[in-house]
Amino acid sequence: MSDDKLSRSADTPASSRRTALKFLGAGGGAVAASALLAACNGVQGGASSSSGVGAFPSTPGWRFVFINHVTTNSFFNPTRTGLADAAKLLGLPTPQWTGPTDGNVADMANAFSTAINGGVDGIAVSLTDNNAFVEPTKQALAKGIPVIAYNATAAGNYPLTYVGQDLYQSGFLMGQRIARDVTSGTIIVGISQPGGNNVQPRLDGIIDALKQAAPAVTVQSVNTGAEQANELNAITASYDGNPGTKGLYAVDAGSTASIAQLIKSRGLQGKIHAGGYDTLSDTLTGVQSGALDFTIDQSAYLQGFLPVLYMYLFRLSGTLVAPPFTDTGLTFVTKDNVGPYVSANSKFEGGSKADLIPMPSSIPLPAASTSSH
Repeated sequence: MSDDKLSRSADTPASSRRTALKFLGAGGGAVAASALLAACNGVQGGASSSSGVGAFPSTPGWRFVFINHVTTNSFFNPTRTGLADAAKLLGLPTPQWTGPTDGNVADMANAFSTAINGGVDGIAVSLTDNNAFVEPTKQALAKGIPVIAYNATAAGNYPLTYVGQDLYQSGFLMGQRIARDVTSGTIIVGISQPGGNNVQPRLDGIIDALKQAAPAVTVQSVNTGAEQANELNAITASYDGNPGTKGLYAVDAGSTASIAQLIKSRGLQGKIHAGGYDTLSDTLTGVQSGALDFTIDQSAYLQGFLPVLYMYLFRLSGTLVAPPFTDTGLTFVTKDNVGPYVSANSKFEGGSKADLIPMPSSIPLPAASTSSH
């Protein structure tokens, strides 16, 4: 569509939203989200747009539910912001956020059943267990309730798609990054839920990568627990019990932040290598100070925003717009690029500010595309 067609007439917010969604159905997730946000923000700012491609019918206030394994963990703050933002853009009630605080799989399965029995219109679930959600997912689909996995997925399950990081691959790449700094000796790796599909694949990836790149490195994992408040104690005890440790690493947000806290309190900066996952404030401060060599950003915001968008489109189209598999990515955040994370303190990364973040004067060149299509 040309620029002159886009500017011919002013729309209502609803029709502008529907126009953006029409493009989304035809153009894929990333293009769709950009179009939707541009259209909605344009209307809010008084800009005009066109509904030349036709308006979608009005929709009910569909009720979506997100089932989580650690509902109070601060890693998911941007996820909750994302799902609320998407619902607001689409004119839906804010999806319910439910589940246990401690990773209890049975409690998650109960929350799943409650959602089905309550006649919700869509369910997003973190598939932290291989078996517990198979039958509930089948029941939901049989009742016409779409189910999407986010943050963690599992083999042998039946979600319509997955929105989240490629967890094993991210761990493998982290292992390769560790091998640049540590070539022998023992490293400690904190993991909040050993065996959980949200973190275990990362640990597996680290171990496999080090076997190839630095076989003289021994990985000692420590169970830090699913409750964020206890993770620092677990990391500290493990470090104290392993003198001579060459590196402190973690595969979850809380454990990574705990490592940054430990290094700061013990004055270990520059004396030990360290790194992990996600963008909690202590973690970003640790990267900025040099206490952590890196952290990995997996776009927690998109893990809330996109499932709402996908469930909406799936219902709107009567299943014709199938939700695509979406890898929310991997960005190594280091001292070189952590500045904008800290200064913006943005809701997109769990911060308190919802301000527009200024674009940089230039965009770093990404890796060359490997696709031949």
